Amino acid sequence: MKEKMDLEQRIDEIFESLKFAKIRRSRFVTFMEQQKNPYIVLIACILSLRTNDVTTYPATLKMLELASTPEDMMNVNEQELAEAIYPVGFYRNKARQIIALSKKIVEEYNGEVPSSIEEMLKLDGVGRKTANLVMAKGFNIPAICVDVHVHRIFNRLGIIKTKTPEETEMMLRKIIPQKYWITLNTEFVTLGQNVCRPTKPMCPFCPINYYCDMNDNVK
Repeated sequence: MKEKMDLEQRIDEIFESLKFAKIRRSRFVTFMEQQKNPYIVLIACILSLRTNDVTTYPATLKMLELASTPEDMMNVNEQELAEAIYPVGFYRNKARQIIALSKKIVEEYNGEVPSSIEEMLKLDGVGRKTANLVMAKGFNIPAICVDVHVHRIFNRLGIIKTKTPEETEMMLRKIIPQKYWITLNTEFVTLGQNVCRPTKPMCPFCPINYYCDMNDNVK
């Protein structure tokens, strides 16, 4: 029974179940999973903030048609970039941020995205979620990227009780083995988009419902 499992076993079985669940990923999640370029991961993640994947994916492709390196992006016309990424949320602000951070990367980091969270947080528009995603997907360095899906699902599971994504990140860093950190965001974003939705979660079809405190409540 779930109640008799220790936390380590429960976490191992959750990740193993998600690994074989074969839930369909969005095109944007698939795109990000395939990227190994820290700069592209960085600017695509900025576009995705407060915007759904259906909108973010084509906007990312249009943005990359204009420029795919910080050297080229810093010289892109701000209005042209804003028009390319429309209708992502706050598209004008994001165009300004992407051009500004590209310039900073060129001038202060020799054209290379810094490979530490602390340095990335100095870039305009970059928060912990973005920095952690770049570490994990761009640099292949273990980091836990917590978005609304990760925050919601781990609290529903009952593994943690936190109020903010940053609290969730710090708690998960303590209890999730590092071997799962890089894949964690992809697995839980996919689950959250398709099954463990914010409203009307599809508990009977969830591959990890056995391990979930919320599922206990709906039985």
